[in-house]
Amino acid sequence: MPLALLALAISAFGIGTTEFVMMGLLPNVADDLGTSVPTAGYLVSAYALGVVIGAPLLTALGSRIPRKRMLVWLMAVFTVGNLASALAPTFGLLVAGRLLAGLPHGAFFGVGAVVAARLVHEGRQARAVATMFLGLTIANIIGVPAATLLGQQLGWRATFLIVAAIGLVAMASLARLIPPLPADEHTGLGRELRALGNRQVLLGLLTTVFGFAGIFAVYSYLASMMTEVTGFAAGSVPLVLALFGIGMTLGALAAGPLTDRALRPTLYGSLAALALVLTVFHYTAQVRWAALVTVVVIGAVGFLTTTPLQMLVMNKAQQAPTLAAASNQSAFNLANAGGAWVGGLALSAGWGWTSPTLVGAVLAALGLAVALVAGVLDRGAHDTSRIVARSGEGDAERATGATDPATGAAAPTTGRADPAIGAPDPAIGAAAVPTGDRIG
Repeated sequence: MPLALLALAISAFGIGTTEFVMMGLLPNVADDLGTSVPTAGYLVSAYALGVVIGAPLLTALGSRIPRKRMLVWLMAVFTVGNLASALAPTFGLLVAGRLLAGLPHGAFFGVGAVVAARLVHEGRQARAVATMFLGLTIANIIGVPAATLLGQQLGWRATFLIVAAIGLVAMASLARLIPPLPADEHTGLGRELRALGNRQVLLGLLTTVFGFAGIFAVYSYLASMMTEVTGFAAGSVPLVLALFGIGMTLGALAAGPLTDRALRPTLYGSLAALALVLTVFHYTAQVRWAALVTVVVIGAVGFLTTTPLQMLVMNKAQQAPTLAAASNQSAFNLANAGGAWVGGLALSAGWGWTSPTLVGAVLAALGLAVALVAGVLDRGAHDTSRIVARSGEGDAERATGATDPATGAAAPTTGRADPAIGAPDPAIGAAAVPTGDRIG
């Protein structure tokens, strides 16, 4: 794998750390700024809101900016947001800092996923995307527990100063390791929006919302389940969360090769397994060793869904995949908020601490149903179009017979002869990137 993927993984590590660390620092922030823990919970919502707003907005504004420069600028915004959070004198300004830190999240993973796919040869695109997301999973094993401990010992502001420092390291890595990748001169905002309106893209985003909501219906209340049902002490919760992170990492490692081999079957299998294991967790939560094993499996099969979901929307957006990939990150965060909300409704209804597991299983099953419907519809309209890597000169599409994702009409060409499919990209030395997903 190209060393440039390391820069993307470092950036994902920083983003993952700041996204999840606030959950463990809420009591510290509440005490320091004189507010309640439920009110401090708005800091989690502020970050998620930043992701939802920033993904389409920043992606659209940066559609003409060269990809390397865009990635560096997005990490600069991330770094400033975390620095502002560390220095915020009031709760309101801290909310603003968290919102700012969340703005580049979706756009970074959207642009980063497209860049990762351009960096490798045919048949390894999903592995490249999964490598970037690996930084996100490692953040849940190392970054979040370490940052939480640091915040508890030195104060929550120290945590965000460290994350800002990680942002600076990520910026330097991106500037040094990512090769020049100009924005495609033929992909403007209008074409990105038309690609986003593709039926398969919309169904992919809906699959993300339902499927991933199943995970967060459980993850949001995992600590309470472990203490109230399984019988672990509160001090053991970080270990349980770390086990969940290990499962996520195992899922990410498996997702790349499986998605490269067969995208839709990987998606179907992971969602079906997620629905099953969440149902099983309703019963294994009563037994300590079984609960811990199930937590690892939930993390693994849950994160196994992320790479095929990301690749699916990129594939179906065809020649304008960046906005679709970024919007998928918004869908993940909507799933985060929606899953936590629906799981909370089950608890408020008095159904018991393990009721979110069954709610999550239903949500995962709904995601599977949407994915299956999309697959059936896609079989009737399957074509040979591909997302392709482009050279620094913005050369013509490297796939013949490609169609416009919005209209189904033949994609326009630049008037140059099309190079052979799979020919090396002169800008990065990688082969053209085919993305018609493998149905069978």
